[in-house]
Amino acid sequence: MFQAYHHRILELQRRMADQAADVFLFNDPDSVFYFSGCADYVGLDLGRPTILVVSRSGEPTLIIPAMEAEMARAMTWFSDVREWTDGVDDEWMKHVSAILEGRPGPAIMLEFPKSYPKIAALVGQAAGARIIDGTPLISAMRMVKTPEEIAIMRQAGQVAVAMVEAGRAALGEGVAEYELALAISAAGTRKAAQFLAANGEDRYVSPTIYGLQVLQSGHDTAMVHRRSTVKKLKAGDPVYFCFCGVANFKQFKLGFDREFFIRTVTDEQARIYETATRAQQAALAAIRPGVIADDVHAAAQEVYRSAGFGISYRTGRGIGYSSIEEPQFKSGDKTKLKAGMTFAVDGGITVPGKFGARVGDSIVVTENGFEYLTNYPRELAIV
Repeated sequence: MFQAYHHRILELQRRMADQAADVFLFNDPDSVFYFSGCADYVGLDLGRPTILVVSRSGEPTLIIPAMEAEMARAMTWFSDVREWTDGVDDEWMKHVSAILEGRPGPAIMLEFPKSYPKIAALVGQAAGARIIDGTPLISAMRMVKTPEEIAIMRQAGQVAVAMVEAGRAALGEGVAEYELALAISAAGTRKAAQFLAANGEDRYVSPTIYGLQVLQSGHDTAMVHRRSTVKKLKAGDPVYFCFCGVANFKQFKLGFDREFFIRTVTDEQARIYETATRAQQAALAAIRPGVIADDVHAAAQEVYRSAGFGISYRTGRGIGYSSIEEPQFKSGDKTKLKAGMTFAVDGGITVPGKFGARVGDSIVVTENGFEYLTNYPRELAIV
């Protein structure tokens, strides 16, 4: 059960040695889970960090609030789990300080964009410390997924499809947006539970789908990332579902978007939606090992331009344990694609104040192209 996490720690330590780093401190929940198997369900949301400390050699240390310590010990293979309590004995700082003591001029890695400011400040006080951004190191480790990880992501894709099927089934005139969100979360939870019930190793993994569902209808489809409200659907409404941030299974986070139309669709809405879909399909057609990420983005941009629309901000992003990983399908990203990379690939056009059309899927790069993780119809659908 813990073999994959142990292997990742060993690989991390090898890469740290290559860069002459003495210690790596993590507080980002996705990174903590990736290396330890410990899911930090509260953490910095309440200003209470869980910190993973990995030295260049030897066993890692997990520093965690005392009330979560029993759960952490059950989830992870670490024997060095150190507890701290709010307001008592310098809290978590005492543990970090103790680990750094006796290291002359240590080279300390942090994930710069995700590092808790208080941790960065404490590390900066270490005598002669040299601070290194370890983000590129972690990104490189997580870019190409293992067959085992891809198998879980395929299950996550089935969870996401169950969610959109439930959302579509609940559509109808007079239905409130939040009722759609309830149907979506219930269906996703039940599908996730089916997978987990078949695997006795997953006793600490929750199947529950949670989070504020991104969902808009009518003119509000132009309000990208608005959440579900009490607004009721009416004939002629487009309804947009975005499952990014809620289509999560076993810590894997997919991207997935679909749009439907209640009873009717205008010619202009149909043209815009079909253009967005063609842009997504042009990007997908360009995906294969060796292709530059920026070129995938360019394929979608050409569709928008030829149809008279402006360029989009990004066509896709790496996905996995985090909602945004590297590389990304955007201008300037010169990363070469490799088999095993996983992405969310989108087509989207927004007409401010009037209409937004979006379609998105999660995929895995294969030796010859790509495979859908979220395989569900993309054609214009009138319900």
